[in-house]
Amino acid sequence: MATGEQGARVVRAPRGSERSCKGWIQEAALRMIHNNLDPEVAERPDDLVVYGGTGKAARSWEAFDVIVRELRELEDDETLLVQSGKAVGRFRTHPDAPRVLLANSNLVGRWATWDEFRRLEALGLTMYGQMTAGSWIYIGSQGIVQGTYETFVAARKAHAARAPGGGGWVLTAGLGGMGGAQPLAATMAGMACLGVEIDPARIEKRLRTRYVDERIDDLDRALEAVLDAVRRGAPRSIALCGNAADVYPELVRRGVTPDLVTEQTAAHDPLVGYVPPGLTLEQAAELRARDPVAYVARAKAGMRLEVEAMLEMQRRGAEVFDYGNNIRTCAMEAGCQGAFAIPGFVPAYVRELFCQGKGPFRWVALSGDPEDILATDRAVLEAVPGDPDLRRWIELAEQRIAFQGLPSRICWLGYGDRAKVGLAFNELVRTGRVKAPLVIGRDHLDCGSVASPFRETEAMKDGSDAIADWAILNALANTAGGASWVSFHHGGGVGIGNSLHAGMVIVADGTEAARRRLERVLTIDPGMGIIRHADAGYETAIRVADEMGVRVPHRAR
Repeated sequence: MATGEQGARVVRAPRGSERSCKGWIQEAALRMIHNNLDPEVAERPDDLVVYGGTGKAARSWEAFDVIVRELRELEDDETLLVQSGKAVGRFRTHPDAPRVLLANSNLVGRWATWDEFRRLEALGLTMYGQMTAGSWIYIGSQGIVQGTYETFVAARKAHAARAPGGGGWVLTAGLGGMGGAQPLAATMAGMACLGVEIDPARIEKRLRTRYVDERIDDLDRALEAVLDAVRRGAPRSIALCGNAADVYPELVRRGVTPDLVTEQTAAHDPLVGYVPPGLTLEQAAELRARDPVAYVARAKAGMRLEVEAMLEMQRRGAEVFDYGNNIRTCAMEAGCQGAFAIPGFVPAYVRELFCQGKGPFRWVALSGDPEDILATDRAVLEAVPGDPDLRRWIELAEQRIAFQGLPSRICWLGYGDRAKVGLAFNELVRTGRVKAPLVIGRDHLDCGSVASPFRETEAMKDGSDAIADWAILNALANTAGGASWVSFHHGGGVGIGNSLHAGMVIVADGTEAARRRLERVLTIDPGMGIIRHADAGYETAIRVADEMGVRVPHRAR
């Protein structure tokens, strides 16, 4: 892990209570960029790719080494500036300012296309930060398990309302960094799952980490295993090595209609994230390098086949939803005009939670000791008593979720509860009940941090889907509040030209200064979700703002 090294190497986050940086916030950032690239966590660590096709933690290995060096030298009243994975400046600020500010993949609107991004990337001028890759708070597939679980539970209820007694199994595709959470979330929600994945290495990783139960490469036998699990009421997940563009239409031809249907391939990046039907992985790599234009056209044609099959399953009674990877747009560009008859998961199932300031809240034990996470689990349940769903989630997570890299956890918490938990974590550190500070962050997919008309802000009540001011204000407000590092990205989840989003991380180091920062930031951040949705006219957000004392000036009396 020494700086000055050249080229790819295995990196893992330091553990323990001793630090190599001048402060714990800098140390936290250093450990988290390493953790993003831990082989247990990252999809292609040799290429600095964390997840999502090309989502990177640093622009190059040389840039990684410089970032590490700067973090180790950074004073407690300085801020490091990182532009698309490259440290570009360091300024004297003040102790409550963020230690790092990051901006990834941002392009002026007229030039915000994949072609222009790739041209600039080839010149070494930018990188794709995804959401939590370039903001150093990715924690592996576990980072999306609860959100997927919540979504599947809501989708199952919606299906049951139309077809009582159904909801026994889910069909999905893509078992990469994000999609890999789906089989485990399905079984935790009491369903069987058939997950289609073309890359056998990804399936093997999910088997090792117990996110999927079994691999069966024959479609007949895979279906038999799934349906047998449904009959027995014994949730089980099956991974099928194949191409979704082949498997989904084949299920339609056979008259097989799952209860829930979605998919989470990295379709947002058709050049890297989706393999066209009829090609092996090796053939796809050759075509990608030789003729990227032809590759993208064939990939989008495959997406059309898959989405058309999903539409037919929807007509036959399945609960079908888009899981926010932009596959509908790509299918529509290939001629599937009805693609958007499939609803997005946020307007269908999650927006009501966003109106309450509720979203993904994740934390990491810098000590590296799993016992510290167990201590935080107890602290969460003590800080937020009387929530049986939260208790069930924590208990399930302790039983079912394997740690990847530094031990970490995620749960969904709302306005007020995030600050309570943050303060409880700071007290754990202060009193020595955990062995080192804790890092608190979230997915960029949160209640008030994203402008993404094909996902988080799809079908807003007031038509403000593409207004990005809210994401920018989120980053600015978290900076003013004293977050430990703040990021602003373009394109994560749905691809270049389709989203702008902000990330926030804050460190609980047991100090009084951290206590003040935690209370400010963990109130401001979810509060942004409430004011964003209140402004759009959502009655739940307006009510919550009134009840919780969140001031929305244009509604103030």
